[in-house]
Amino acid sequence: MASIDSFKSRQTLQVGSKSYTYYSIAEAEKNGLPDASRLPFSMKVLLENLLRFEDDRSVKKADIEAVTAWLGNRGEVETEIAFRPSRVLMQDFTGVPAVVDLAAMRDAMVALGGDPKKINPLVPVDLVIDHSVIVDEFGTPKALADNVALEYQRNGERYTFLKWGQAAFDNFSVVPPGTGICHQVNLEYLAQTVWTKAFENGQELAYPDSLVGTDSHTTMVNGLAVLGWGVGGIEAEAAMLGQPLSMLIPEVVGFKLSGKLPEGTTATDLVLTVTQMLRKKGVVGKFVEFYGPGLDDMAVADRATISNMAPEYGATCGFFPVDTRTLDYLRVTGRSDERIALVEAYAKAQGMWRDAATPDPVFTDTLELDLGDVKPSLAGPKRPQDRVLLDSAKPGFAASMETEFRKAADLAKRYPVEGANFDLGHGDVVIAAITSCTNTSNPSVMIGAGLLARNAIAKGLRSKPWVKTSLAPGSQVVAEYLEKAGLQKSLDALGFNLVGFGCTTCIGNSGPLPAPISKAINDNDIVAAAVLSGNRNFEGRVNPDVRANYLASPPLVVAYALAGSLQVDLTRDPIGTGSDGQPVYLKDIWPSSAEVNAFIEQTITSSLFKSRYADVFGGDANWKAVEVTPAQTFSWNSGSTYVQNPPYFVGMQKTPAPVTDIVGARILGLFLDSITTDHISPAGNIRAASPAGKYLQEHQVRVQDFNQYGTRRGNHEVMMRGTFANIRIKNQMVRDESGNVVEGGWTLYQPGGEKMFIYDAAMRYQAEGTPLVVFAGKEYGTGSSRDWAAKGTKLLGVRAVIAESFERIHRSNLVGMGVVPLVFQGDTTWDSLGLKGDETVTIRGLAGDLKPRQTLTAEITAADGTTKQVPLTCRIDTLDELEYFRNGGILPYVLRQLAA
Repeated sequence: MASIDSFKSRQTLQVGSKSYTYYSIAEAEKNGLPDASRLPFSMKVLLENLLRFEDDRSVKKADIEAVTAWLGNRGEVETEIAFRPSRVLMQDFTGVPAVVDLAAMRDAMVALGGDPKKINPLVPVDLVIDHSVIVDEFGTPKALADNVALEYQRNGERYTFLKWGQAAFDNFSVVPPGTGICHQVNLEYLAQTVWTKAFENGQELAYPDSLVGTDSHTTMVNGLAVLGWGVGGIEAEAAMLGQPLSMLIPEVVGFKLSGKLPEGTTATDLVLTVTQMLRKKGVVGKFVEFYGPGLDDMAVADRATISNMAPEYGATCGFFPVDTRTLDYLRVTGRSDERIALVEAYAKAQGMWRDAATPDPVFTDTLELDLGDVKPSLAGPKRPQDRVLLDSAKPGFAASMETEFRKAADLAKRYPVEGANFDLGHGDVVIAAITSCTNTSNPSVMIGAGLLARNAIAKGLRSKPWVKTSLAPGSQVVAEYLEKAGLQKSLDALGFNLVGFGCTTCIGNSGPLPAPISKAINDNDIVAAAVLSGNRNFEGRVNPDVRANYLASPPLVVAYALAGSLQVDLTRDPIGTGSDGQPVYLKDIWPSSAEVNAFIEQTITSSLFKSRYADVFGGDANWKAVEVTPAQTFSWNSGSTYVQNPPYFVGMQKTPAPVTDIVGARILGLFLDSITTDHISPAGNIRAASPAGKYLQEHQVRVQDFNQYGTRRGNHEVMMRGTFANIRIKNQMVRDESGNVVEGGWTLYQPGGEKMFIYDAAMRYQAEGTPLVVFAGKEYGTGSSRDWAAKGTKLLGVRAVIAESFERIHRSNLVGMGVVPLVFQGDTTWDSLGLKGDETVTIRGLAGDLKPRQTLTAEITAADGTTKQVPLTCRIDTLDELEYFRNGGILPYVLRQLAA
């Protein structure tokens, strides 16, 4: 906590009979922070964080003053600050490598003669296993049990490891499979809005709940006034080990909401409208904060739906302040009366409470929406921001057949399906999935889907036989209230049986289509469609057989399962024929908002949440059957292809060896602009002919059991083989006979110029003791901040990346792995220097008294012996980063601190 408190902000807050210490923004305003009360609510959370952690090193008085100076410059002046979130949230794909690193640190602590119990997260960490269930079975009462059995069969090694971690680490909790999606569990149970912990002399400290998460949709919890966003694994590990996260004071765009949603529209329609508006506005890297009278009657579930999609509209977060609706949600989800009272008192004391009388905060920019203008919508066929009105969906699909798929002439063709009494055509919906955190947290759309199913059954309607239907709620609470309301049996009758509790269709875990349908699609190049209540519909993401993917509300997912095609206009055409032989239209079965709200009031109670979350960390019989031997250190299985001890600490001493200059390095790759972490980091399918595929086959893994890179993130041997191995990456060193750049993870081994996989060349260089560098253009490392983009770079032996500019998080992650990021000065590029890739590179000055952002010189020697002296800016930006670098990365740095 703040050891300085320059603005005398430390105060006491009395709530009932209990008192709390807190850092008061109002007091800081009186003592030298003018107009702090006018800041956006989200910025007040950042300001409180800086007041609480002022130490004159990571947080200086000038950093705090820069937050209120923002009122004048509105974020146009770039100021970097250190943010320490209250906690960290992980899912299993991204969480496993973080736990692997903690386990490896315990082994290293033992090797240093220290106590392994010292290695624990220093802030609370919750890992929710939610990304591994796949929709293999569907449309039957046993779908849930069968899918869970397959999940455990495929992921046994990973689950054994995580269960060991659950017992071994303090401050670390694992929510077992089958509980729900991490964001919904966070919203319904983990988040507190105001966090507390023991302070001095038995006093409790109260402060805003905040977090970072290893999933981009961590933003969902901003709907509950909890500031949080997604980060890469290295940043998450830094946060959980007590290190500050570097960030720029953001621009904050205010989004004013007024009016009420019209009858027949849903929160999904609203969020698709908001996403389109904000994408058009341009909010990448900015905070978005919602305000205005439209919030007065907006439930937290609707707010969370909007906050969830922040990655889709490009913002860091979409924040809603605390108000009476926040308290209502905390109450109905079973939070304690004491906590609810604290949230209200704290928010009012801090100027973080919103009501009808609250003045509008100061924003960088604003935009406005009257909720009454929202209309039923979908988004597709390829991007979340491509909203299409429901009444334009049919002509919209026809237009995309021409513009996106180049098959307009085939629009009306139908094709036979082997062994079936139906045929298939373009636009036929082959997946209808109620899935994903975006909507399955929202009772209004889930009850709405159940009521629409009930009404459809009453009319005699059924889902089309070619539709793969699935229901994957975000938590067990949803399943219980659907059952309690008598609506699950109606969903079951349409094939929307429970298939699992987790993130399914949205991340490509939709499972295979029935073989005859898949064959018909591929044999005839059919543009088949998926309609899902998710947040991502990028091409190739949902299912390899499906090219047109539309986001929609859960009721519309059910409607499209009944209609069976995007070529049916749900606003004008019959959705089907009733049992009385008469046409049935969507308006005939669409439930009224009054009926939806009545069902919500009858079925959703705090007792339901309390009972479902009473033993949230205990798990079901499958989890209880996972056997682990309690131990402070993990017993690594050398034969495992999922979890291995990474080599970050091999030979590590208590004192770091002096940093050496880079001498005679070879060039592993020459890359152009906008190389993303998708290009660098292993992701997706593992090809049999790739280095990773060969490794797995050498370890007796059949090709059909490769799984994917995401599930093997705990094995560095797989992941380093997949680094720079993207099939679309272009290393400009490698060209064919016509001079065209060859796609894929290739390089030329020097001297001699032999073409080989980047991994194979890197291993040969390592065996020789030759250091490596990578050259690139502008915006190196954009995209998702994947930890393995930096970890893999380090393990391949790359000591420096030299680029024209870096994406902020990836630059930080490279430093966190002990790799130095360097930037060309002026207009210099590797291309302007005439580099071919056969040069050697020497960079001196790293071994000396290196300073943040120091200018260094690269001596580049061509194959003919000529040399060039090239000035470079070292993008190690802060003193803390310099310490990480000198220690070989953030993990060795923290380990040495704890060992000392």
